[in-house]
Amino acid sequence: MLSVLLYILVIVNLCVGSVSLSVGEVLALLTGQDANPISHSIIYDIRLPRLLAALLLGGALALSGLLLQTFFHNPIAGPYVLGVSSSAKLVVALTMIFCLKRGFVMTSPLMVAAAFGGAMLSMGFVLLAAAKVPSMEILVICGVIVGYFCSAATEFVVTFADDASIVNLHYWSMGSFSGIGWEHIGVMSVFVCAGLVGTILLAKPMSAYQLGESYAANLGVPVRLFRVALIILSGLLTATVTAFAGPISFVGMAVPHLIKVLFSTERPHILIPAVFLGGACFCLFSDLAARMLFSPTELSISAVTSVIGAPIVIWMLLKRKG
Repeated sequence: MLSVLLYILVIVNLCVGSVSLSVGEVLALLTGQDANPISHSIIYDIRLPRLLAALLLGGALALSGLLLQTFFHNPIAGPYVLGVSSSAKLVVALTMIFCLKRGFVMTSPLMVAAAFGGAMLSMGFVLLAAAKVPSMEILVICGVIVGYFCSAATEFVVTFADDASIVNLHYWSMGSFSGIGWEHIGVMSVFVCAGLVGTILLAKPMSAYQLGESYAANLGVPVRLFRVALIILSGLLTATVTAFAGPISFVGMAVPHLIKVLFSTERPHILIPAVFLGGACFCLFSDLAARMLFSPTELSISAVTSVIGAPIVIWMLLKRKG
């Protein structure tokens, strides 16, 4: 069902836009039967890279949320809630400004590395707080505070930057899949695929860990090493998303829970591919809405995911309270 939904969203995203194309025209362009230069440029230079970015990064963000929820044994944990995305955003912004001021070219791997460093700083703080505070509610509040602090710091950095090209940081900091080219797709594919493969390899110990750390240890799972692997993989996936598309809210928190309800299971062998596909579908739909709702004005992707995801999260909280 998710695969069929993904296929439909891919077709719709390729066909719908400021210039509408029929399904036949799109298929002809993709198979090389149509050489119309304008339509070719629209599909291959604009819509297809953006579509692949939404697919890959949406799946990566949802998968990162699943890893964090597994780590904290909490359904409302996620990279945006715990301040991981905001911390990654701050470090990327600082690195970008540093490079621009000194005339350096900021490559895609450098952006991912900067975002990963920021994500690890945030997670380090949350883990230190977890060691001192046993309450999950207070731990989530700590993550929210980190997120607000990093977002405010990023706004200061962008506002007082004296380079004209830094203006682009403002749009990036709101979250968007626009402006992503084929050179970015290749780099993000490597990191996302590495995170996906690493998560799949952890499926079996995740099953044991869900039943408790003591149970997992008795089955021979190196719990400390496993927890480190969860954090590193989650940080890598979140960093990749933040580096290329900016911070995107609610996807990492809402999608894993929705998939668990949809499939009525906690088995990682089912959840991992399903969560990835669910995140891809969620972001493809959100990106389509961001482009088309108030066309030609384009909304930020975070604005749309927040409108869609907020009711879901409220429902999750109310259900958890009950």
